[in-house]
Amino acid sequence: MTYLSLRIRNGTSADAESIAALHTASWRSAYAELMPAAYLEGPLAAEHIDKWRVRTTARSDDRCLLLAEQDGELRGFVHLDTAADGRVHVDNLHARPGHVGTGVGRTLLHHGFAWAARRHPGQDVYLEVLRGNARAISFYERAGGLRTAERPLRMAAGFTLTEFEYTWPAATVGRHQDGRPASDTVPPPAVG
Repeated sequence: MTYLSLRIRNGTSADAESIAALHTASWRSAYAELMPAAYLEGPLAAEHIDKWRVRTTARSDDRCLLLAEQDGELRGFVHLDTAADGRVHVDNLHARPGHVGTGVGRTLLHHGFAWAARRHPGQDVYLEVLRGNARAISFYERAGGLRTAERPLRMAAGFTLTEFEYTWPAATVGRHQDGRPASDTVPPPAVG
């Protein structure tokens, strides 16, 4: 099922707490088997609140924060920024647990690609996904992402996981310039 009435808008500082709450709920759902429960149920929520308070007050043309809402409720968000090498980084892409698989993530990913194509033409887009997040990996591969790297991810909480990097070449991203999907895909679970 795809949400026909999904509203996409830019995030603001007034959205920080609702973004942080969705981000935390998404991690707790998607990463329950991948991260220590003490971390997911402990300091994670406070870390996300701090992160989103800072991010939503920082203004930059090299960042994009888009929210997906339906019936006044935040259903998902995507945050992109520009990496030091010039590529566009999908730092976060999350659909609210219970709404994964409904088109929220797919819609946000396509809007993120459209922003990247307009603001950073000719640049690849990439993201990282945890090795154990099979649903996300499957989605990104079906969405045309190419696995371009594998590396350890050292978490500030003191544990290390493995992440894969997926990249969409600039030519693929450029097909999204008008905001419409280039192909029919399935929305992803949590990333970032």
